[in-house]
This record gives sequence, C-alpha cells and structure tokens, in this order.
Amino acid sequence: MSRPPSAATLVAGVIGDPIRHSRSPAILNAAFAAAGLDWTYVAFEVQAGSGAAAAEAMRVLGLVGLSVTMPHKEEVIAALDELAPAAERLGAVNCIERRGARLIGHNTDGDGFVSALRSEGFSPAGSRCVVLGAGGAARAVVLALHEAGAREVTVVNRTAARAQQAAALAGDRGRASSPADLAAELADADLLV
Repeated sequence: MSRPPSAATLVAGVIGDPIRHSRSPAILNAAFAAAGLDWTYVAFEVQAGSGAAAAEAMRVLGLVGLSVTMPHKEEVIAALDELAPAAERLGAVNCIERRGARLIGHNTDGDGFVSALRSEGFSPAGSRCVVLGAGGAARAVVLALHEAGAREVTVVNRTAARAQQAAALAGDRGRASSPADLAAELADADLLV
C-alpha cells in the first residue's frame, strides 16, 4: 500500500493452510495502490475444519471478499447464502463476495483458464481436450471447456471413479480414461491440460 491502512480501509484476504507462501497479498496490494483504492489484502492461515467459521467471520469483521484455497474450497459452502452456478455445479468455492449481509460463493478457476487460453489465441470451441487429474481445479477446467464448446473432454486420472465424476461435468462430451491409455488419448488431442 502507498499509505497506511485506516479505519476506512476496506479489507479482503485469502484463507488457506498453508498460506504464508502466497504471493496474492503482494500482487493485490500493488494493484489496489495502482488503482488508488483504500483497500488492503491479507493472508489468513486457517486450519482445516475452520473454513466455514472463517467465511462466517467476514460478516462480523466487515471483510469485503475472500479468496479461498486448500483445504477450504468445499467446507466454506456451509457458511454461504448463495452459490454462483459454477460453484454450485462443482461443489467448490474459490472466491467469496460480500453483498450487504449476504455471502456469495464463486468458482472462477475454469473461466480464468479459458480466458487465458483465448488471450493466447486458442479457442476451445470444437477442440478435443485431455485433462490430467480430477481434483478441484481439474473439475473446474472440465466444466469450463464444456461450456466453451469443446467437442470432447477426456479426463485421465489414476482413480477411475474420480475420472468419471469429473468427465460427467462435460455432459455427453465428457469421457473418462486411464493413464495406461494416455498416449492414445494425446494422439488426436488439440489441448492437454
């Protein structure tokens, strides 16, 4: 920040465990200063199992927003008043917005990924995509690729059941595959994630 925080400074932050390594405070505080905003962004180390309590604390502390990372992306949902469509479908939240007294959960991972692809000149529409893994970020990417019009989204994961769950987010364009078939899957792929 270019000036010290005051009683009028708006506060946002990130919760996670671990979180002290995060570069988000430095990046966002530089952005707030460049924009001339009286905002500050801090990292809150919140132990597993306390994510919902941390989200609820937004109301009491007057925090305007929270970024959410591991291990809290699912557990914060219990404290929220509303979920945006992607967060609801994924069952995971990476951003919490406070609107008045209401807390709204968003998942921006997939949209951010597709936006980055497009900024580099690649459109997922009509593409055959292979996604390695079936964790939270991978599921967000699968859903976003489907919504961006990918022709096919194949999820390759060590655990077949998790691959199938993630692939289901792409509807009839989703397929699950195993690591043993990775070379064959990549032969016709337009995109590997």
